[in-house]
Amino acid sequence: MTTLTEAPLAPVLERLFEEAAAAAPSQSLVWATLSPEERDRLMHSKTDYLDIYSRLKDLPLPVSRETGALLYMLARSSKAKAIVEFGTSFGISTLHLAAALRDNGGGRLITTEFEPSKIARARGSLTEAGLIDLVEIREGDALRTLSADLPESIDLVLLDGAKALYDAVLDRLESRLKPGALIVADNADYCPEYLERVRDPQNGYLSVPFAEDVELSLRLA
Repeated sequence: MTTLTEAPLAPVLERLFEEAAAAAPSQSLVWATLSPEERDRLMHSKTDYLDIYSRLKDLPLPVSRETGALLYMLARSSKAKAIVEFGTSFGISTLHLAAALRDNGGGRLITTEFEPSKIARARGSLTEAGLIDLVEIREGDALRTLSADLPESIDLVLLDGAKALYDAVLDRLESRLKPGALIVADNADYCPEYLERVRDPQNGYLSVPFAEDVELSLRLA
C-alpha cells in the first residue's frame, strides 16, 4: 500500500476526480460561448492567457487519472525530493506529487496558482489528505512567483498552467534542473516553441510525447 492508495488521500482524490468530471469545460456555458477560433487564440496567447483562465476559474482543469498516476510513479522512481509545479488548480496533480514525496521520505513541493479561490480549494484538500506540510503554494503569476527562492537542485517539474508560458517558465527553472531531472508538460501542443526546445538534444533534453497529451522530457546536462 502507498499514500496514494490509502486513506486519507484516496477518498479525497476520488471525490475530486468525480467533481472534475461533472464540471468539465465542455459543460461550461462560458467555454461553450467561445468560438473554436477564440478558444485556440486564447490558449496560444502569451498576453491574454489570464483572460481565459479567469473565465474558467470555477473549473478544475485537472490532469487525467492516468497522468496523475504517472506523476506519482515518476516522482517515486526518481526518488524526487524537490518538485516544482506550474498550475495548481484544485490540487489534483499536487496531491499526487505530494504523496510521492511522502513515500520518498519527505521533500518540498512548490506549486503556483494565480486564482485565489483555487488556492483555497487546493489547500483544503491537501490539509484533508494530510499532505499540506510538504507543499508551498505561491499565489500570483508564475513568471514572478517562480523567479526566486527555488531549490538549488530540482528533481521534477510539472507544467500544467497557461500553455503559452511553458517556455518562459522553463527559462526560470532550467538552471536549477539537475542532470536526469524530469519535466512533464500537459497539453504541450499548445506551446510549439516549448516542444521545439525540448525535442532538440542540442538544448540539453531528451523528450518524447507520452500518452495522448503529455510531453515527457529528461534533462541531459
